[in-house]
Amino acid sequence: LTVSARDGGGLPSASNAAVTVNILQTVLVPAIFERSRYTFSVPEDAPEDSVIGTVKAREPPNSLEVVTYRICSGDPHGKFSIDPQFGIIRTKKQLDHEAQSVLVLTVQSQLGKSPIYSSTQVSISVTDINDNPPVFLTKSDKVTISHSQPPGTAVYIAHAEDKDSGLNGAIKYSIASKQSNAFSIDPSLGVINLTRTVFAEKQQEYTLHIAAEDGGSPPLTSLLAINLTERRLDSLAVKIVILDINDNSPSFMSSPLSYVMEDVEVGFLVHHITAKDPDEGRNGQVTYHILSGNENKVFVLDKITGLLTTAQLLDHEVQECYSLIVMALDDGSPALSATQVLNIIVLDVNDDTPVFLKQLYKTAVHENQDPGAFVIKVEAVDRDAGLNSLLQYEILPGAGYEKFKMNSDSGELITAASLDREAQEVFSIKGSPSRSSTAQLCLTVLDENDHSPLFAKTQYEISVTEDLEEGTAILDLSASDEDNGLNGEVMYSLIDDTYGAFAIDSVTGSIVSTKALDRETKSQYTFRAVASDCSTHFPRSTTVTFCGVTVLIQDVNDNVPKFEQSYYKASIWEGQSPKTDIIQVFATDLDSGLNGETEYSILSGNENATFLIDSTRGILTTNTGLDYEHTSSYREMASSHQLVLLASDRGTPSLNSTATVLITVLDVNDNPPVFGSPEYHVHVKESVPIGSHITEVSAKDCDAGTNAEITYAIISGNDRGHFCLDGRTGSVNLTKALDYEDTMKFTLIIQAT
Repeated sequence: LTVSARDGGGLPSASNAAVTVNILQTVLVPAIFERSRYTFSVPEDAPEDSVIGTVKAREPPNSLEVVTYRICSGDPHGKFSIDPQFGIIRTKKQLDHEAQSVLVLTVQSQLGKSPIYSSTQVSISVTDINDNPPVFLTKSDKVTISHSQPPGTAVYIAHAEDKDSGLNGAIKYSIASKQSNAFSIDPSLGVINLTRTVFAEKQQEYTLHIAAEDGGSPPLTSLLAINLTERRLDSLAVKIVILDINDNSPSFMSSPLSYVMEDVEVGFLVHHITAKDPDEGRNGQVTYHILSGNENKVFVLDKITGLLTTAQLLDHEVQECYSLIVMALDDGSPALSATQVLNIIVLDVNDDTPVFLKQLYKTAVHENQDPGAFVIKVEAVDRDAGLNSLLQYEILPGAGYEKFKMNSDSGELITAASLDREAQEVFSIKGSPSRSSTAQLCLTVLDENDHSPLFAKTQYEISVTEDLEEGTAILDLSASDEDNGLNGEVMYSLIDDTYGAFAIDSVTGSIVSTKALDRETKSQYTFRAVASDCSTHFPRSTTVTFCGVTVLIQDVNDNVPKFEQSYYKASIWEGQSPKTDIIQVFATDLDSGLNGETEYSILSGNENATFLIDSTRGILTTNTGLDYEHTSSYREMASSHQLVLLASDRGTPSLNSTATVLITVLDVNDNPPVFGSPEYHVHVKESVPIGSHITEVSAKDCDAGTNAEITYAIISGNDRGHFCLDGRTGSVNLTKALDYEDTMKFTLIIQAT
């Protein structure tokens, strides 16, 4: 072929070249990939259209065909794309390491439209990011252990799962909050171990907050979006309940010897068997049983109370002594027991019966005394002699009888427990010597000041407005005292500094305001109220209790917005575009909320809407372009504007104040000088002497200041120097003699600047 190249000139130039095209035989050879296998990696949070890698197949020598690429297998969900021309593999969808960590694609290359293909495998590893937190299968759990477990015992295994892999899925366990140092946790396995022996008697349960934290970092996108901490974690609350074990046997407290008269009735109380077990719950519940010695069923034992009573009439002549083997059995598993040999002596009965000196004894005792306090001594007499005249005193079972003990020999009655008048004020006790004569004791418990007044709540919070009138009741407190008389009569007072703003009625508990309130001076008062009883008894005199009172002062619109200055000055160059900032004014309002939100407006001086003000920020701007020359001629005060601004709050009713702003428009040199006449015609005689005044030119400028100061100069027509010009006054004078015959006319071009 002959190819001609020609340019586009007026007279085109051209050049020719010969091109030889050799037709080669087509050989079906594929484009071979540079590698038989490619390996790439991509993080699972890579955005769509992220470049993963490039595959390259080289065409055979002398081939003129173009290589194209396509993914033929390994991507059933279409998560990747390949550039058919350049072999660049990109992501099309979001990847998930946890769903599939490795994908193997088969990529084919084709040379033109050749039916022969070449292929390669592309292995893409989806690398894990820390996008999954550790997760406990439950948020709380409960486990029970025995208090006999030794230190080092594993009591619980905390297990959390993290879908991530590597460090991102490696979980570290810790105890986030501890109630005690009794437990530790293996940070890798989550096994909670005892560090010391625990006792149910001291603390029956512990709550541990277990934290599971992975070792990775969160995805970059998450860090950019919400600034997460480096690691992710979850928590689990484990309640560990300490169970008591039955490691204590009951021990008998009652005497192994008892006496009973032979003539007692069936159902008579022979003996009170008692045993104690220090274990908790059922492990410490004791029941009583007769193992032997009661084959004829002479006695009945209440297994719960341990009271042994007669089931048949006794006969001293038939049997003088009974030896019973009794067992105290707890309710533990396995149960533990103790035995005791109880000897019951049957006493002979004589002819005379002991008689109490009184049939009814009355006395009183103060409550809250320690056990062992003396109550009263009862006495009985028996006219018999010898053993039959020896008296023994006992208390018959009845309501509250267990709170007293009787000295069986002397008849002295003492307390066995501290008495509480509020629980039971009067006791009626029956006693007998040798169970043959009875007397009744009426005991009154005297009140002690053992209860403090109690408020209905420990903390009160109320809100009042700052315009509250003096003497207004704001809160009625009430406290109750279970004691009697003066011990239960409540008086009220205030402690802590109330700044003289509040007082309390000592009788009713009503809190009232005592002076005008001002939220802007003090917005909150916190003090305590005291409730005390009126007891005067020693040693337990007045008892008190406290409650906290918080009074929040709500705002009232009682403050006017105040400008920082009552008079502002500002200036602006003429010719500025509309919306140009001039000055920002500020007004402050001591109120809060809407009462303290200030809005700004122009009250007067803006009749032509020349200015605008931002109602929120107080920024004063131009609304139209300003012209110094127009302002000077239009207003009497040259080039200035005086505005009155208004600052209003959003309260109801609204309060406001004003400030004055003087805005001075500054001149810009935007007007040229203008001669009074475009031409000056002057006639002068040729005989006029040198130095004579020829004429004077004058120009005016609408600007001000230096912008209007004019200087004059001759810029042409004075080549021979006949004239001189005063640059300040515009006066033209002759500097060289004139000759009419030489020059009849001079044309001077004078410039005013």
